[in-house]
Amino acid sequence: MKRPRVAVITGGHRFDEEGFRAVFESLEVDWFQIEHPAAQALFSVDAASEIDVFVLYDMPGIEFTGHEPPARLHQPPDDYVKNFIALLERGQGMVFLHHAIAGWPAWPRYAQIVGGYFNYQSKGEHGLSRPDSGYRHGVRHTVEVVEIDHPVCAGLEPTFEIRDEVYLFTVFEGDVTPLMQSHHIFTADNFYSANLAIRGQRDSKKGWSHPDGSNLVAWAKRAGNSPVVYLQFGDGPDVYGDANYRKSVGNAISWVSSSGAHDWASEHPPVQPSN
Repeated sequence: MKRPRVAVITGGHRFDEEGFRAVFESLEVDWFQIEHPAAQALFSVDAASEIDVFVLYDMPGIEFTGHEPPARLHQPPDDYVKNFIALLERGQGMVFLHHAIAGWPAWPRYAQIVGGYFNYQSKGEHGLSRPDSGYRHGVRHTVEVVEIDHPVCAGLEPTFEIRDEVYLFTVFEGDVTPLMQSHHIFTADNFYSANLAIRGQRDSKKGWSHPDGSNLVAWAKRAGNSPVVYLQFGDGPDVYGDANYRKSVGNAISWVSSSGAHDWASEHPPVQPSN
């Protein structure tokens, strides 16, 4: 059986590179890593002709300044957007991991592609009316498999424990197929403000509020004609070596590169983007 050819996209967020690379070394995949901005050249039908799966562990389009304003947003280049959408229409399999859901905040369609967004900005910034998202590191929580027969969940126990960073973020639940959910309580009391963190106040919730959030931590969806999987897991060394995390990543890669996933995407109702 041919090993899937995987492009692992990084950049825009720090991580333990050695530990992260060990995840892919443990999988039956032919992979390579490429960072932004060089990675953008790979997002075209021609350049990606031999790529079976894109694994995105990047966070492009947001620049943390360390002063006011704490974040600057950058629009993706027009050619990149055009080529990205062309890849999705072609049916390119994609797996988004952890902080990739915070990428390209100035490009609303990106959130629709992934199935949700993590927001570093607070109300009033860049004309926003929504609050910034929440985070909490080092949380040991129980994950429940919702679709036990789905290929992404193959070999996982019906419930398992994992230690990782969790998010209080926005999930477009009506657009996704739930795969796993967490037993953690997704209320503002159990998280810290992302906006306060980029303003130098880590692990703070002073004056911050957020609606109760989704407990989904893994889902599948269609974007264009592409099968897409998002896994919320993946903050750092605590989880990189976790057998359930590695199995989830490997399963997601195998599934989005399969003919079955492409048939599923072609049959699954498309979500119409707003822009």
